[in-house]
Amino acid sequence: MLALFPEGFEEQVFDDEVELAAYGDSAAEEAMRALLGPVAVTQVEPGWEDAWRVFHRPVRIGSLWVGPPWLTPDPDALPVVIDPGRAFGTGAHATTRLTLELLIGAPRGSVLDLGCGSGVLSIAAARLGFAPVLGFDTDPVAVEIARENARANGAEARFEVSDVLAGPLPSVDVALANIALEVVEGVAARVDSKLFVASGYPARDRLAAPGWRPVERLERDGWAADLLTRA
Repeated sequence: MLALFPEGFEEQVFDDEVELAAYGDSAAEEAMRALLGPVAVTQVEPGWEDAWRVFHRPVRIGSLWVGPPWLTPDPDALPVVIDPGRAFGTGAHATTRLTLELLIGAPRGSVLDLGCGSGVLSIAAARLGFAPVLGFDTDPVAVEIARENARANGAEARFEVSDVLAGPLPSVDVALANIALEVVEGVAARVDSKLFVASGYPARDRLAAPGWRPVERLERDGWAADLLTRA
């Protein structure tokens, strides 16, 4: 789906099934059938260009409100406004929510966001009082979007293009990694931090992180997040 629709597609969960949907013309339909097999096609009404907005709903995680800019944050919340765009991370995905739930309870200090995407975790960390906050990503587009999101939120967070599996990693109090399991395990072996919040993998998987001691594990919608401290 990402190859066919790099600008984005919709995901909905129905009991034990997941539906993926995208907007396109007859050529897109033919491409989907060629790559994915049978697909369901529905004609859409005019104005479909903005219909995707209804799928982006805000989430509340403790004191944090995470949502798109066309919605109004709760008056009693710390708002984290993320414009859904070309970088992963709007706050709605279970792994992002689980990571933030574990981060909220962590002692305040410096944060390193490994694979920052849209910058949602870094911005939330800054809003929660963590400082300094630094985010790394290999994708220059993601880094620029994260910078734009941080400016829009008035958040003190810095973002750089860097390979978290090869480049130097600064010593911090809390490291965050909401990425694929093999990458999480790779950075766990390299990062120098007191606490490590890891997510991005299904709940059926168990994180292998020698040198770390598990403190807490959260699960939601089939996904997991782990809080670890130095063994």
